[in-house]
Amino acid sequence: MKRFLMVMLLTLFICAGFIGLRFGSALFQEEDSASILLSILELELSMSDYAKVSEHRYVSKSTDSSGFIKEFMTEKGWTYRDQAGSGLIFEKEERSVVVETRQFSRHYILWDVPKDS
Repeated sequence: MKRFLMVMLLTLFICAGFIGLRFGSALFQEEDSASILLSILELELSMSDYAKVSEHRYVSKSTDSSGFIKEFMTEKGWTYRDQAGSGLIFEKEERSVVVETRQFSRHYILWDVPKDS
């Protein structure tokens, strides 16, 4: 029993160390870091290009992230127009929305889709 407890504690310590090294200070930059980490786990375990964090927030890997976002918005009927800083501008029926993106860690970005899209 004592050996089992030691193995479990060591495993927990290694997992916590891995999470700390992988995400570093990014763990404290968002209010809902726990839900973001769960979405990242879902993303890593699936073959999807992105994972839903909340109703209007998504996470994807940093590689070619704007491609996934453009594809996502095109499926919803929006047309990509331009990029302004970290925001991607889409149009649909004379309306415009901006999908805001930001780096969560070196490996992942968060993107927020406006409610009216």
